[in-house]
Amino acid sequence: MSNDDQPAVEVKNLYKSFKLPHEQHSGIKQYLLNIFSADRGFETQKVLKDVSFDIQKGEFFGIVGRNGSGKSTLLKLLAGIYAPDSGLVKVNGSLTPFIELGVGFNPELTGRENVYLNGALLGFSRQEMEAKYDDIVTFSELERFMDQKLKNYSSGMQVRLAFSIAIQAKSDILLLDEVLAVGDEAFQRKSIGVFEKYKSLNQTIILVTHDMGVVERFCTRAVMIDSGEVVKIGKPSGVAKLYSASNKENYLAAKQAEGEIKKKRLQNGVEYEIYNEKGLKSNTFNHGDELTVKVSWKNNNIKNIGLALLTQSGQYVYGTNTVEDKHSITGKTVTYKLKLNVGSGDYIFTIGLFGNKTKDAIDFIEDGPAFIVEQDSHWGGVTKLESRWLGEKDES
Repeated sequence: MSNDDQPAVEVKNLYKSFKLPHEQHSGIKQYLLNIFSADRGFETQKVLKDVSFDIQKGEFFGIVGRNGSGKSTLLKLLAGIYAPDSGLVKVNGSLTPFIELGVGFNPELTGRENVYLNGALLGFSRQEMEAKYDDIVTFSELERFMDQKLKNYSSGMQVRLAFSIAIQAKSDILLLDEVLAVGDEAFQRKSIGVFEKYKSLNQTIILVTHDMGVVERFCTRAVMIDSGEVVKIGKPSGVAKLYSASNKENYLAAKQAEGEIKKKRLQNGVEYEIYNEKGLKSNTFNHGDELTVKVSWKNNNIKNIGLALLTQSGQYVYGTNTVEDKHSITGKTVTYKLKLNVGSGDYIFTIGLFGNKTKDAIDFIEDGPAFIVEQDSHWGGVTKLESRWLGEKDES
């Protein structure tokens, strides 16, 4: 078979997996509900399973799938960033990936300097970039900002500049990931114009997108990935229809699950409240105050409770449970007192409820009681540590 007759990209029986540490995978919920579990080590996550397809030269090929389906891993395998566990990825020709637009930008350099820097990364000489510079700036619509440092650009401005440089690439195959998910409506229209140009020139394009309108309008063929496997490959209209139906099905399943959680919460009859040192309900405290959490429930099977304190941004501060603290619960309520040796900010408790054993998880409340620790003008930080100053003659 001559080079002209070979597919642009060949993917044969592709497998890829990753090892995930159990502790990191389960996070705070495992800490609260399964703190003494002997199940340590790693879990193998099979991301791609026996994926096969060809992309012919001149095709505008779409890859679709819900978040977590394995698309990003597939793209990085096509780009040569990852190596497969087994199987084949063969690219016949030069391929330029734009998986993360803006990779290679330096925030301390100006927009102008970053244009030349990215051009060099794409293999262009200084003279070639000078010839392309005006077209890049005009397309990005950033003429007034090119002498500002990139760190002062908004994320949308950075993406516009990155895409404007990317489309100048000299390559047989272009790999584009979610380029239409960013930028304003006007810039998206310009991006569509670029796609129309590529299609008219029979440029080989691989496009990952959640926009089924773009798939049906531009793609000659498409593949849908779900749970790491190819579920359909063929005409864009058929793939787009299946993808839309899958999204609807998963949305309905998510709403049903949400209803089950609410139903479960009502069945367990869990209630919680926080109090200040005077025994009054409160959601405002100072550093060093003692906070009291009271949790009650109706489910007879609940025998142990876990609490974790987080910042509103999700940073884990502290957590414990009645198993670890060897505290026996005799009724259907528990009181927990905590001295707030933390800095100012917004905080929230998550609550784990389980049976006699830590593996008997009954309920997990992520949106537990929230409160504020007010600003102390004398110090700042995550916590206040015991410390003192020493002079030359002071003893340590």
